[in-house]
Amino acid sequence: MQAKDKEKKVYEVFQSISTNYDQMNSVISFRLHKLWRRETMRRMQVFPGAKCLDLCCGTADWTIQLAKAAGPTGVIKGLDFSENMLRVGVEKVEALDMKNIELIHGNAMDLPFGDNSFDYVTIGFGLRNVPDYLQVIKEMHRVLKPGGTVVCLETSQPTAPIFREAYSLYFGKIMPQVGRLLAKSYDQYNWLQESTEVFLDRVELKQLFEQAGFMQVEVKAFAGGAAAMHLGKKW
Repeated sequence: MQAKDKEKKVYEVFQSISTNYDQMNSVISFRLHKLWRRETMRRMQVFPGAKCLDLCCGTADWTIQLAKAAGPTGVIKGLDFSENMLRVGVEKVEALDMKNIELIHGNAMDLPFGDNSFDYVTIGFGLRNVPDYLQVIKEMHRVLKPGGTVVCLETSQPTAPIFREAYSLYFGKIMPQVGRLLAKSYDQYNWLQESTEVFLDRVELKQLFEQAGFMQVEVKAFAGGAAAMHLGKKW
């Protein structure tokens, strides 16, 4: 799929599933994504007053966690290109009265921030949906301060044969049907399955982070490799 076609498809998917996104995320991952993010946050050690950028922030769940960790003196930006997803995120932020969060409509391929702006840059389950993985990772490197931390939490490819087959069955057959039943969105969740299926494995993704200039890239697999955390440093 051409880059522009993919960008258009992803935009349409997330515009249409925004109201059901949080519920479906919990159903599809059996709420494990919350545990994975909690473990990732523990490893990040976000300090009070930190400046953080959450890319492909969607409905702002990770953005809010970053804001809580950085405290009232922190500066937290969440960026997404789906206005409907951001609208849900804004409602959450306003309900929590979190003054240290700003949600921005933008494109992860071309970030509207200066060089060396943030202490932490994160992207959660969004990298597989962009047209050019390396371009986004390079942009993350550009806006991160020297000494800063980059973190990607994303689906991956299981390595154990039996688990890989079960994973393929679940994402290929069961997940789109769950989307049809709960969110009336078979085509959209079938697309999410396809994007997961063709995404890089965790070794290939680590190599992209290193190619973009990140050092000490740590990889942690979750759920037998169904998801993975990549955490790196900029020096």
